[in-house]
Amino acid sequence: MSQGRYFFTSESVTEGHPDKVCDQISDAVLDEVLKQDPTGRVACESFITVGLVIVGGEITTKGYVEVPDLVRSLIKDIGYTHSKYGFNYETCGILNAIGRQSPDISQGVDVGGAGDQGLMIGYACDETEELMPMPISFAHKLAIRLAEVRKKNILPFLGPDGKSQVTIEYDNDRPVRIDTVVISSQHTTDILDKTGKKITEAAREKMIKAIIAPVLPKNMLDKNTKYFINPTGKFVIGGPQSDTGVTGRKIIVDTYGGWAAHGGGAFSGKDPTKVDRSACYMARYIAKNVVASKVAKKCTVQLAYAIGVVDPVSVLVDTHGTSVIPSEYLTKIVREIFPLTPKGIIDTLKLRRPIFRKTAAYGHFGRNEPEFTWEKTDKAAALKKAAEVKG
Repeated sequence: MSQGRYFFTSESVTEGHPDKVCDQISDAVLDEVLKQDPTGRVACESFITVGLVIVGGEITTKGYVEVPDLVRSLIKDIGYTHSKYGFNYETCGILNAIGRQSPDISQGVDVGGAGDQGLMIGYACDETEELMPMPISFAHKLAIRLAEVRKKNILPFLGPDGKSQVTIEYDNDRPVRIDTVVISSQHTTDILDKTGKKITEAAREKMIKAIIAPVLPKNMLDKNTKYFINPTGKFVIGGPQSDTGVTGRKIIVDTYGGWAAHGGGAFSGKDPTKVDRSACYMARYIAKNVVASKVAKKCTVQLAYAIGVVDPVSVLVDTHGTSVIPSEYLTKIVREIFPLTPKGIIDTLKLRRPIFRKTAAYGHFGRNEPEFTWEKTDKAAALKKAAEVKG
């Protein structure tokens, strides 16, 4: 970024946000295919609106997915279980419009080539324990907490749809305080004041106490930190009743909250032969290990591929002036340590497993669950040793 003092904002959304519902549907379909057929090819897109879910795309597999049952079970699990939320898993219509993958694409992928062309970005920095930018890290934690207090009935008036947003103040590229926190959550009518146009002050204070206080570090908050809780006043009509959802529309929430560049490709619903997903995971794996090795404080990795071609057409490692060795040496080390072919990525990160629905909400990066193999820092020691030789 820049020197001096500046502010940076990132947002996250809950699993009940319409776009995230669609991401989870697409990845649930992918997981079901991979359970039955680890080599299945999936490109699944979903669309949701008032009372209707459409699932489409291209799938080639030996298995079978009962799409309506899968969709209803997922929507129930998210929490759309009653008409008061504007959407009900039992009564919604479901349209299955899935076909087969193009043989023109298959012939290039079958021999180990990339499933698409494009550029893929990975990023890491030393601002947080998980080596993620602080704004998106805190935004995700607030969104996760929103869902938790709803599902545990801590705040029974909350609905499935919601958003969080965090603004961090930086001084000379280091985070120094939280300037603004925004929480917008769908809710029932019983917390509206007498005007019926906004939630009560008591409800607002309950949300701050139950959602924000347990998540954000007290040393980053001060008397000037601003809190906006449902700033429009009320949020009764939410979810698919108020907004359509589409797979792949929250790519900045999925990645680094706008802090790093983005290659443009979405992730959910795509099997790992599609490098716009798997190579982004590898790029994050590389960047995180570079920062974990303390070779650099920040790292952006760009990988680029041509459809049907095995090796990447380019590899860039940019440490933004924080590396202890020249970038050209670091790029060479990365090429030596990390396998960058589609097959090498899939095998290294163990991506032919049904692990993807969990990635479809609260970010694909900065997670410590066992499914997230690209978050391991098991190559940090090798990177550090090689950097010491080059240095």
